[in-house]
Parts: sequence; structure tokens; C-alpha cells
Amino acid sequence: MSTYPRWTGVFPAVVTQMHEDQSLDLESTARHFEALIDSGVSGLIVCGSLGENQCLEPDEKCAVLRCAIDTAAGRVPVLSGVAEMTTRAAIRYLQDGAQLGAAGFMIMPPMVYKADRREVMHWFRTLAAATPLPWMLYNNPVGYHTDVTPEMLAALADVGNLVAIKESSGNTRRITELRNLVGDRYQLFTGVDDLMLECAILGIDGWVAGSGIAFPKENQKLWDLTREGRWDEARELYRWTQPLMKLDTHLHFVQYIKLLCQEAGLGKEWVREPRLPLDGAEREEVLTIIRTTLAQRPGVNGMS
Repeated sequence: MSTYPRWTGVFPAVVTQMHEDQSLDLESTARHFEALIDSGVSGLIVCGSLGENQCLEPDEKCAVLRCAIDTAAGRVPVLSGVAEMTTRAAIRYLQDGAQLGAAGFMIMPPMVYKADRREVMHWFRTLAAATPLPWMLYNNPVGYHTDVTPEMLAALADVGNLVAIKESSGNTRRITELRNLVGDRYQLFTGVDDLMLECAILGIDGWVAGSGIAFPKENQKLWDLTREGRWDEARELYRWTQPLMKLDTHLHFVQYIKLLCQEAGLGKEWVREPRLPLDGAEREEVLTIIRTTLAQRPGVNGMS
């Protein structure tokens, strides 16, 4: 029987708050962590794609991770994204994260270099062997051009500390395919916000939420409704969130969600270059979506 924890529930991928000069704003980041924990999330994931991992220096990643661990103070597990270009750099970060007290990691495929199947399998097996901590494999072929197929995940089932999959292929068939291939070997998380309800119906264990970090109480309520089988209420709330959830599926998803957080009073829109804050017609269009949807915000107090 596995001695590793069973991760379930909402594990939001949190943005890294910054000042206008692109320096880290750890005070605002900590406030956002606190708001998420207060909403009832089951864990936190820092330095993922939404956390601008690839634009942060190694010491900055460690600073964000340390901030999350200190803020959580043992109330929820804190995971860190691992998004590196080389195996050596990834191993160094795994070691640093373990020393800081991370509960585990969310490991992405090799960044920049498009690895083939043999290289991908070697990457994940090598990194798994470099840490005693549990980890989640992040499969996002749309964003990272590497598809870890159900068959590949079945072949990795012997990797003991690989405990969860963040499935972001956008193909909901994968949930059933994985269940048929490996049963309950992994905790399955969806990572595509506007497919969350569809995946919940098919049977997932958790959700790496993106857009919902700006409306955490409603986001948590939506998850809870799916756990309770209250599908009519879940559909109603899901329809309200849908315009905001779609902000997580665009090339500028980091800018969109940071702007959403700003409008919701949970941060600022500043990003790290080469990303630039939104401007012009695109910014106005996104603001209209955000403001129109937030103006119809149902809240959670009045929900049954």
C-alpha cells in the first residue's frame, strides 16, 4: 500500500504577484494565498505556467515557494511547478524545493526542446528518482507540444512517487481511457477550467484551477457541488463562470487571469517580460467580459 498522500480536491495554480517594475510582490502573493486557503482549497500550486515559472530566476522561485509554505503553515500542502530546460536544472530545483519544505511537485515535460517518447519517459523517470517527494505529472500537449498519452502513463505506473496526473490535453476521453487502463493508480486532476464539469462527471479526483483563483469561494462551491452530486446547481454556477473560465485557454492566459484578479481585488495585472500587460482593444474586450460577468456574480451565501 502506498505511503504517499492522496491528493484530492481543488489545488489552484496561483499567479505570482509582481510590482509594476516586474519585481516580486511577495506581500500581495501571501494575501492571495490566504484568500485561497480561506475558501477551502485542498492545496496550493505555485510556480506553474500561470505562476510564470519560466520567467523567474531560481532564487525567485524559491522565494515564492517559501512564501507559500510560510503562509500555509501546514494547513494545506504546497506543491511547486517544475518547468526547466535541462535535467540538471530540474534536479537542482527539486532538491531546493524539498529543503524548503514543499509537500511535492507538479512536473512539466522538458521546456523549449520538443522531446520524443524515449526522451520524455527518461525525463520523468530521472526526475522521479531525484526526489523522495510525491509529484503530479502535468500533461499539456496544447501548450508544451509534448503529449504524455494514456499508454505512456500506464508504462509509468511503476514509478512509486508519481501519484497524480494533471490532464490538460483538452480531450475529455482521456479521463475514461486512463481509468480503463490504470484504474485508480493515479489521482486524476483536470487542468482545463472550462472542461471541469465534463471531467467531473467522468470521474476525477481533483482540479488544478486557474481562473477561479479570482473568485475562490464560488470556485470551491462549484467543486463541492460536483462532489455532492448536485448537478443542476453545479450547471447553473458553471454557466456563470464559463466566460471567466475561458480566459484560461488563451495564449495570453497569464495576462487575462492577472487582470481578472485585479478586477476582483486579489492582485495586480503586472507580468514579467517578455509578457506585457494587455493594452488597446484586446484589454478592453477582456475587461468587458470580466466586468460583465463579475457584475452578475451569484456569491455563495445565497446558494442552497
